Amino acid sequence: MSITALVVDDEPIARHAIVRLLRDDPDIELLGECGDGASAVEAIRHRSPELVFLDIQMPAMSGMEVASTIGAERMPATVFVTAFEQYAVRAFEANAVDYLVKPFSRERFAATLRRVKSRLSAGAGAGRDASTQILQALQALRQRDEHIQRIPIRTDEHIRFIEVDDIVWIKASGNTVQIHLADGMHEMRETMSALVERLDPRHFARVHRSAIINVRRIKAIHPWFNGYHVVTMDSGQKLRMSRYQHDTFLRLVSARGGNTAE
Repeated sequence: MSITALVVDDEPIARHAIVRLLRDDPDIELLGECGDGASAVEAIRHRSPELVFLDIQMPAMSGMEVASTIGAERMPATVFVTAFEQYAVRAFEANAVDYLVKPFSRERFAATLRRVKSRLSAGAGAGRDASTQILQALQALRQRDEHIQRIPIRTDEHIRFIEVDDIVWIKASGNTVQIHLADGMHEMRETMSALVERLDPRHFARVHRSAIINVRRIKAIHPWFNGYHVVTMDSGQKLRMSRYQHDTFLRLVSARGGNTAE
């Protein structure tokens, strides 16, 4: 079995590491290497490799843009090479797409290459499925990138950036919002409706018209009167959930492993 491969990475050290490992494998025929997205598109279109090691974070044209430009039907089997944290990598895991996180070991590389060979030996149908999975993973990452990761807060003449992961809950206050952290509260001029659109819905939920919570900071959810529920955050704050937020409640319970009490 001979597999033609292309390596795409703007970092020479990372690119050469993959090239070196591929050259140790007698089943791989290395077609070349590219240091940017534009040359990668050209090489994929004209050299038709069966396998591409594709860096996601490249200037000018990212790995995601390379895959989108080629399209699902023509995109070869792809191993994404990324420095993303594990949170982002779950997008690939959910779609069964192969990936390598920098820095990777020889053993991790070998395991990835074994999976790729198995997929390619399964035939064209598996290749088409893989292409669909690649685009699904890319779409998941695009949606993640569209959501804010930090919020700028003006304090006197200074601007402080708050990581959204540090937010416990958010309270509406007219045309401003109060952002509550474990160690204090900050106010910013923005409406609740505008802010909720910018937050990742997998991690933030509007449990009341005047309250957004960070799902990952929930300690417990308790039933209350007349179909209401009370959410207890890890800071000790208790928030009433509107009885009209039934879908939100089900998602919160699922996120907490099905437990509604401490």
